[in-house]
Amino acid sequence: MKYSILLSLALILIMSINVRAQDSLIYKPNKINSFKWVPLPAVGSNPANGWMFGLAPSATWYMGNPLDTKMSNLVGNFLYTTKQQWIFSSRSNVFLDKNSLILVGDWRYFITSQPTFGLGSGAPNELGEDPNLPGVFQGEQQMDFSLIRFYETVLKRVGTSNFYLGMGYHFDLHSKIENFIDEKTPPTLEFAHDYYNRTLGFDTDRYILSGITLNAVLENRDVAVSPYEKNFALVSYKINPTILGSDQNSSTILLDYRHYFNLSQIRKRHLIALWGLGNFLVSGNLPYMNLPSIGWDMFGRSGRAYAQGRFRGESMVYSEAEYRFPLQKNKETFGGTVFVNAASFSSRTVNEKLFETINPGYGVGFRVMINKQNRTTITADYGWGQKGNSGFYLNVNETF
Repeated sequence: MKYSILLSLALILIMSINVRAQDSLIYKPNKINSFKWVPLPAVGSNPANGWMFGLAPSATWYMGNPLDTKMSNLVGNFLYTTKQQWIFSSRSNVFLDKNSLILVGDWRYFITSQPTFGLGSGAPNELGEDPNLPGVFQGEQQMDFSLIRFYETVLKRVGTSNFYLGMGYHFDLHSKIENFIDEKTPPTLEFAHDYYNRTLGFDTDRYILSGITLNAVLENRDVAVSPYEKNFALVSYKINPTILGSDQNSSTILLDYRHYFNLSQIRKRHLIALWGLGNFLVSGNLPYMNLPSIGWDMFGRSGRAYAQGRFRGESMVYSEAEYRFPLQKNKETFGGTVFVNAASFSSRTVNEKLFETINPGYGVGFRVMINKQNRTTITADYGWGQKGNSGFYLNVNETF
């Protein structure tokens, strides 16, 4: 493990040197609408995907005068992983002139796999029979699946405030779902995914969630990809009617709040960042893979110390605190972080209530800022959780 971390840090330095060399080739049409594109070669890592290789192009630009218009950004991923997965995604935040509108996009196409462990915060690592569900597995069960995701939201600014209201459309298609333990061990019990879907009337190999969102956003952050100050809040009510293609009617509510406290007005990179996230099923039923789950936020950053999808349930509450600091006296190139987080899930299926079990995590990180003006940053983190869970994470831009 120590050799992979050393290799990762070396790759970070190499990538930062390459990006600095490419900076002179970046297209800069003028000061107002300056478009900066970085064709960054991607080397990433997390427990769910293993090592990832490919391209992670990022772009920043202004749709108006930088004095009264926030910076727009887009991050893409075209990746192949050591677990034989293909990951294609595009995630964007576009601020129109004078921040009159915000366009938020999350488009994905995955041919992928990940383990699932059953429902609730108490799901163990070890494979066995669920004591609450005789005849059903709990513990690590592998899943192969494909995902097509299209989320797009339009938010309208209210007057001259930093408050926005808007609507969006979301579509998720999970297909080609296959559960297995390993190639040599035949299943003797029913898989948790199949039991849940079958019991609630969903298919076990393909399902759709499609609907609209009603959104309220407070956007006070100075730079969304790496904030130094102020706060961000989101309330998103999601309605999933069968008339728009969902397999069953349902609704959920997502609450997201982030706050950044400066510890020095001279070095604003020296700060404490707080994040609170809640995702709750309000009505109806969701297919298994659409249930609130760790690591399935927009940028897949929640739950460092645990693999994506490690915990899942009808309701989820997550919190994180991170201390960020520069590592150089007069420069911003290198930085560090320490963080703690905690998550809890509820599940009617296994009769577990919210906060009955809490899964904590903690860790440390290293930062390389490759573009000071736009605060584009390479991040490397290692997190530790309960019951032997841990993971290394190599990404672009701050976690939140």
